[in-house]
Amino acid sequence: MRQLLIIIAISLSLIGNIIFAQSHQLFSDILSRNVKSGLVNYEELKNDERFEKYLTQLSNTNPEKLSQKEKLAFWINAYNAFTIKIIVENYPVESITNLNTGGKIIGFLIDKTVWDKKFISINGKKYSLGDIEHKILRKMNEPRIHFAIVCASISCPKLRNEAFEADKIEVQLKSQTVKFINDKERNYFDIKNKEAFLSKIFSWFSADFGESDENILKFIALYLPENISSDINNNLDKWVVSYKDYNWNLNKQK
Repeated sequence: MRQLLIIIAISLSLIGNIIFAQSHQLFSDILSRNVKSGLVNYEELKNDERFEKYLTQLSNTNPEKLSQKEKLAFWINAYNAFTIKIIVENYPVESITNLNTGGKIIGFLIDKTVWDKKFISINGKKYSLGDIEHKILRKMNEPRIHFAIVCASISCPKLRNEAFEADKIEVQLKSQTVKFINDKERNYFDIKNKEAFLSKIFSWFSADFGESDENILKFIALYLPENISSDINNNLDKWVVSYKDYNWNLNKQK
């Protein structure tokens, strides 16, 4: 009888993890209260007890038990939540790059950035933000993750005010991609002169979008209005691409 109870308890624990992983409603509740137009109220989040509870739930989840869509949603949410965590722990701060070892420039030069710090615990394993982005999410062959994960900066995609969920992640990723590509502050298309001024994200992660400027433009054209999309596809060799400066200032509410 005792052995049966132990087996039931373990089974319920495993099911609990899977059920949680399939629903990130708690994170949605937190984001809907603290995110407006992509900007975050970090001051309020410092005192939101639900946030620590959500981080604990993430840490206690075994991602290997999840389906592919569940994993995708889980790791996107984990990246965003733990990015918020490191900002909240150091708030007020003007830029996430200020948290690099040695400061903004030196951290990049010596590969000791905030994205290299292994401060994230998931199912007993330690990860950095870079681990999640490069070793997990980018390996899932879904380039639209670059418009879903947010590095707490103005030039990043706007943080969604709801969590990503497996049962609607296709709609959410498409929405994020359309919004980002059509945001004139991040990407601008001059049809007359056939010039595309793109976010540095397309340059940094060009391998995920087909390497060449032509392939990047073809990817982008999938999410643009018909007039711009047609012009790009019909005159691909005439379009010139340049990349905009990146604004690393914190995506905070004023």
